Amino acid sequence: MKIAVTSTGPTLDDMVNERFGRSAYFLIVDPENLEFESLENPNVSLGGGAGPESAQLMADKGVSVVLTGNCGPNAVRTFGAAGIQVITGASGQVRQAVEQFNIGKLGNASASGVQGPSGMGAGPGGGKGMGRGMGRRQPPTLSRKEEVERLRKQADELKRKIADIESSIESLEKE
Repeated sequence: MKIAVTSTGPTLDDMVNERFGRSAYFLIVDPENLEFESLENPNVSLGGGAGPESAQLMADKGVSVVLTGNCGPNAVRTFGAAGIQVITGASGQVRQAVEQFNIGKLGNASASGVQGPSGMGAGPGGGKGMGRGMGRRQPPTLSRKEEVERLRKQADELKRKIADIESSIESLEKE
């Protein structure tokens, strides 16, 4: 399993970045052994759409779970379409967030952690200032078959997590 953690820097000792789409770095981490790949966010300076673009990047990297402080609604929709679990409310060092995830202390986000666009240029009305809907992408609409497949992938991932937890419990009980 690969998880992505938003980060202020390129190491496990850097802090979790509060914002998903404009995070300076994404650390792609194997939660079992903490091996990781540091990825500088190429979308950090986009005028709009940083969240969905970054979410697509995570899907392209084969990530199953994302840990972050907050995640906007457009990114959440992109993650949902890709079958990626988003966990908001992560904080502290990246290493600590992964450890919290491993022991089940971080919950799953059912909705985005922000109320609207939080990118650069979002004014008091919440708009991006681009007018006439320019630069906005509609979230992908899934067919019934695609939605079933997405849900099956999520169920399979949950089954794997349960098996890992049960294995950990058995190991601890033997000690």
